[in-house]
Amino acid sequence: MNTNLWTKPISIALLTLLSAAVLSMTGCGGERSDANKTGIKVNTPAQITNVSKDNYDDNVNGLITHKTLKGWLDNWDANKPKGINGKLVIIQQTDGETGKEFIKPNNKNVFTYTDSGWLEPRNNGLMNIGEIVLSGSSVDLLIRKYGIDVNNDMIVCAQGAKAGATGAYMNQGRCWFTFSYWGVPQNQIAVLNGNNDYLFTALGEEYFSDSSSPIISRQVSSVKDLKADNTALYASIEDVINVLPLTDAPNNGDDVMLWDARNLPQYSGGQYKWDNKSIVDTAADGKLGFQNSSTRQGHPRGALNLEFTNLLDVSTGLYHSKADLESIVKGGLSPKGEGFVTGENYQLAGVGNAYQAGDTVIHYCETSMRAGITIISTAVVLGIPSRLYDSAMIEWNSLTAGAKDKNGIEVLPANSPWDTEVLSGKSISGASGTVAPRSAAGYVAEALVKEPDSKITATEILENLSKAPLITNAFAENVNLIPEADKAYKAPAEKEKDSNSDSGGGSSALPANPCG
Repeated sequence: MNTNLWTKPISIALLTLLSAAVLSMTGCGGERSDANKTGIKVNTPAQITNVSKDNYDDNVNGLITHKTLKGWLDNWDANKPKGINGKLVIIQQTDGETGKEFIKPNNKNVFTYTDSGWLEPRNNGLMNIGEIVLSGSSVDLLIRKYGIDVNNDMIVCAQGAKAGATGAYMNQGRCWFTFSYWGVPQNQIAVLNGNNDYLFTALGEEYFSDSSSPIISRQVSSVKDLKADNTALYASIEDVINVLPLTDAPNNGDDVMLWDARNLPQYSGGQYKWDNKSIVDTAADGKLGFQNSSTRQGHPRGALNLEFTNLLDVSTGLYHSKADLESIVKGGLSPKGEGFVTGENYQLAGVGNAYQAGDTVIHYCETSMRAGITIISTAVVLGIPSRLYDSAMIEWNSLTAGAKDKNGIEVLPANSPWDTEVLSGKSISGASGTVAPRSAAGYVAEALVKEPDSKITATEILENLSKAPLITNAFAENVNLIPEADKAYKAPAEKEKDSNSDSGGGSSALPANPCG
């Protein structure tokens, strides 16, 4: 196969121009907003938390139980929480099984829907990532679809689903994260404990229906109405790099904890796994833990690993008690008999060597779906300041300078400042011929492998440039385009007029860098 792409009809100059065009389309975030001028309060992670009662039955926001929900379903007007003036909107992540499909709405002041669309492809300045928090326009479309009043309604993120449906549990966390990120106050958001199988038994058949509520499709509010900037919940790759210790040993005095919610083989680069409450070497199993055909597998320096399944009962979707969660995050063993593992020696960190008072916890997994569960345990139950590294390990483990994909195309230039291999604990490289493309050239080469004699068109190259995961700017100076774009959506700044601009004449020069 000829991997020299430029023997094809498209020239490198045109691809460069197209690359710049795609970068401008992915959005650079606009101008930074000034909270003092807009009246928007910029909150810290510590201000975007909820501290649960010791008994979850006593909660009216945060993590609620079927007992609280029953009172609301029986008589919303009489039993709704103080300060809530609107309706009850329940968003299940999936339908339940037959006979248990939906928590029953009355379609007057209680509505139930199913939605799990909490992610979309976005560009952070360095990479296109396929699974990122919804943009402003996307979340406003969702709000319109269900007629949500973000200033007055109570939003319940429910699991729906059936026993063991961990994907629904993850999406429940992403539901909380999305509304919180966009500024919905914590007293207006609840996370319902338990899946529909469990709730059906706890509540009874009369509280379930085979029909969801009708779609409203009325824009009664917008996230622009919410005068809170909660974008601090989002952590970029730069935010993660800025808090890394110099070794793989966790630093108990640095006011930050990195929580890897994946399984132990993924965290350890396939070197270790849990087996019957013990950490065992996986040498006999071969190389384990690779996801998304990355250049390598491993973790950022200083991160601790505890798989998300340790925070709840997978069969019921019920989170462990507040006391248990507090013990677990401090380094104690979970009901599964597992605890936080350190990358220093792949052994238990031990009590007192995980969360420390004053820490902000940065959660991640491969695409920060599993981290949707771990962040509920800290931010919603324990009141611990938390952030989500949203691009996560699908980004981190793609950034290996000098590595080549399976078509022989370099993934990241050797002099890129975003080489994360040097910032990682011991990692294992992807096997030759298994690394998927991470560059536009790599995706085009992939197309040529499938059709060696095809003529690549401009349209096809544009399609490759918009794929994810894809490194769009290996030398990016700004990797915070996502929160910047979201700040600008809520509080657009006036563009300064350049009276000295010259709009006359044509030019074959590259377009100006849209990110400044």
